[in-house]
Amino acid sequence: MAVILSARRTGVVPKGGAFARLSLEELAVPVLRACLADAGRVAVDEVICANAIGPGGNPARRIALAAGLPERVAGLTIDRQCAGGLDALLLAAALVDGGCADFVLAGGVESFSRRPLRFVTDPEGGVPVEYDEAPFTPWPARNPRMAEAAAALAAVCGYDRAAQEAWAVQSHAKALAVQDWPEIVPLAGVVRDAFARLLTPALLARAPVVAGSVTRTTAAVAADGAAFCLVAADRFASAGALRILGGRTLGADPEQPGLAPVPAIAAALRGLGLSAAEITRSEMMEAYAAQAMACVARAGLDPARVNCQGGALARGHPIGASGAVLAVRLFHSLRAGTGLAAIASAGGIGTALVVQR
Repeated sequence: MAVILSARRTGVVPKGGAFARLSLEELAVPVLRACLADAGRVAVDEVICANAIGPGGNPARRIALAAGLPERVAGLTIDRQCAGGLDALLLAAALVDGGCADFVLAGGVESFSRRPLRFVTDPEGGVPVEYDEAPFTPWPARNPRMAEAAAALAAVCGYDRAAQEAWAVQSHAKALAVQDWPEIVPLAGVVRDAFARLLTPALLARAPVVAGSVTRTTAAVAADGAAFCLVAADRFASAGALRILGGRTLGADPEQPGLAPVPAIAAALRGLGLSAAEITRSEMMEAYAAQAMACVARAGLDPARVNCQGGALARGHPIGASGAVLAVRLFHSLRAGTGLAAIASAGGIGTALVVQR
């Protein structure tokens, strides 16, 4: 059974902030090197990197080379949008458990600040047309904008603006209460997540509406960051290793992407013979307050054990890295027991990872 030997990340910085001029390699390489330094010298077999909005060209390969890893490390880049960071870990565990690798660096990196402009040829006029977001289904009528999907989910669940704001206030408050972030690799002067702040009633009141009952304070901001874990065969486990018990990625209704983690969580726990009540600590992605609230409730998780040091509403959302950030958080905060990381992705995809200290 695969284990996580070390886990590190950068701080998460909103688009246009301290990481605005850093390339994907400059974001990721310090994190890879920190993971290796924490675990001791090992022979890395593979780097698996999630990246959703970058320029392509297999960033995992570029990162591996820039980190000084042997040329034999080919690098594998995956795009499962928000779920990619966790899926990278599941792939790494599969390689290790299958005997194909002993040590895999897995995670994700994203730079909203340096995302390339995207164009598609207009089939009518034959001219390039800029677009902001790729389609996530082949059916335009079943391809909702994420904020609109979150607003629709809030309406179905009965979460009004005030309820979503209350969740966001707690997320920021819990993040602000943390004094030390041992998992963060200092980079460009950033030693903690940059976005967490006191959400006052006045700030909440003047927050622009994004869609329906969703406002800027109840939606995670676009951000830059990187997060990686060193996954290894259990024979290399040290006293501080985190055992990967299992996980699942499942597709769900693309029109309700926010609920996609719920069946993935259920399947992962069922396959391990566990119940939601046995989860000691959970890291649930907060792309939107309504999405996190709905997933926690429908998965039967204890809200008091979820995002105990704040979530993505207080950090930001570096898409390809966000799932890996959840895993890094678990590695450093789960002192004993069983942990769960879960994330929703555009297109109706949910991923859940279950670990044990």
